[in-house]
Amino acid sequence: MSWTYAGIKRDAPGVVLIVVLFAVMVPSALYKWTNDASSIRSVEPIDATVKSTHSDNGRTLYLVALETGSSILVEDDLPHLIGAPARLERVTRENGMVFYRFAK
Repeated sequence: MSWTYAGIKRDAPGVVLIVVLFAVMVPSALYKWTNDASSIRSVEPIDATVKSTHSDNGRTLYLVALETGSSILVEDDLPHLIGAPARLERVTRENGMVFYRFAK
């Protein structure tokens, strides 16, 4: 490894990129751990319609239109037909985070 000014200048973009990646990943992981540790405050049933699906590497995302007219992405392991009505649950955690899931 060269500790000359030219060597450090050449390696600087890679070092900056690695530092930025860690600076983004650490807060994201902490946020996810905080949400997972927070208990569920309420679960509300919602009617929706499956509009489209995208499957990649064993993970399936569904674009779902809610009864209010807005659309959301919901991940699920079970298959759902496009155009079929779906029962969702709007889950609110104690820390205020809201997410949607297919009803079991």
